[in-house]
Amino acid sequence: MGWAERAGRGYSEFVQAAQQNRGRPVFTLFCGDKDNQGRSWCPDRITAESVVRSELNSLPDGSVFIYCQAGSRAYWNDPNNEFRKNLKPTAVPTLFKYGTPQKLVEECLTRKLVHVY
Repeated sequence: MGWAERAGRGYSEFVQAAQQNRGRPVFTLFCGDKDNQGRSWCPDRITAESVVRSELNSLPDGSVFIYCQAGSRAYWNDPNNEFRKNLKPTAVPTLFKYGTPQKLVEECLTRKLVHVY
């Protein structure tokens, strides 16, 4: 495996994981929080996570994949939340290449787009 996986919950854990891997390609899948049974308020998360995970072996060697739970529905819908203010995603799920404007918003449900990304 030429890539590593990290997990984070919330903006500060995402920033910490991204900064710890500075200098490496960092790809992040932002999804809504999961409850204790592993269910998310974000219905597209299941499909998006499956599609993205199926393409992880296409990441460049040395890459880092961060799976980040981006908060509750109420937090996510607040236009002043840290994700929206600092990273500018418009929806979850979003596949994001850190340090670049590249992102797939909800389109990451399509395997071909994820592979090309």
